[in-house]
Order: sequence, then structure tokens, then C-alpha cells
Amino acid sequence: MGKSMTKSQIADHLAKKASVTKKTATQILDDLAALAYKEAKNAFVVPGVGKLVLAHRKARMGRNPQTGETIKIPAKKVLKFRVAKAAKDAILGAKK
Repeated sequence: MGKSMTKSQIADHLAKKASVTKKTATQILDDLAALAYKEAKNAFVVPGVGKLVLAHRKARMGRNPQTGETIKIPAKKVLKFRVAKAAKDAILGAKK
């Protein structure tokens, strides 16, 4: 499996594609991330890639795998990323 692209590599690629400076492309990436963090509670969509959503997990009973003891797991908020259908089809190929 290959290595994932770094932020610098992504900014460099975007800068070349959009004919802007690498500094501008980096600023755009930073602003996009900051906006995603701020708007995640309302669901943040990156068209063609996916949606970042805040979900609530209910309290539930769990089990300590080492001792077998039953424990109560409290309710909490979690972030989920739902991949867009367009991204799935482009990466995995459309279902037949």
C-alpha cells in the first residue's frame, strides 16, 4: 500500500492545477479545514467526497473483555465521515 499524500504535496498539486501560489493553496486547505470543524455540528459536505457529521451515541452496557465484567458505557458525541456515492463509484467502480 502506498503512502498517503502530505498536506504540502496536496497544496503543491492544487497550486499547479489552479495556477496559484503554493502559499495560497495551503491557506485554502487551512480555511477549508477550519470551516469543516466549525460546521461539523450542522453536517459539512465536501461535494464529491463526503459528509462530516456529528452523531450522538446512546449510553449502553458493555463488557470488559479481560474480566468479563459488565460495565456501563456513557453517552457521547462522535464525529463520523460518510463517503459520497460518487467517491465510492470512482474508487471502487460502479456496482453491476
